[in-house]
Amino acid sequence: MSETTGTTIDEAGSAGELDDEGEIAADYIEELLDIADLDGDLEIEERGGRTYISVTAEDEDSLSVLAKPDTVSALQELTRIAVQTRTGEFSRLILDIAGSRDTRAQELSALVDAAVAKLDAGSTSAALPPMSSYERKLVHDLVAERGLTSESEGEGRDRHTVLRRA
Repeated sequence: MSETTGTTIDEAGSAGELDDEGEIAADYIEELLDIADLDGDLEIEERGGRTYISVTAEDEDSLSVLAKPDTVSALQELTRIAVQTRTGEFSRLILDIAGSRDTRAQELSALVDAAVAKLDAGSTSAALPPMSSYERKLVHDLVAERGLTSESEGEGRDRHTVLRRA
């Protein structure tokens, strides 16, 4: 396992708390990889007050079953629960398996492009499918870069982003 930790501190907690969160999460993911008999290297980073755990392998295809968006999301939630159980604190860690975050960011960009095209064709708004709060934040950033406005609507699993002209 290779680890890289930074020293970013913000309202989410001290560097020490984030280090602890990263170590607990990495231990949990390592156990999961052992159970699944998968090889993977883990990297721990701190960015913007969040812990990021990246799992990579020389043969990225070996992690493909774990890199599917729904699987990454489920594993991230399980890892957050494992951290919360050990620390007693809510975890906002982000899990990336075999570049799944970059792949999903590209998919989100394509969704935003399609929604913008819908607006360009005359629609007053364009709704995207439900997604996680992290993904909605990425979408809001993409929309703002394009000079449009967006807001999240709905509750729970149905929460989604709606784009509009500024």
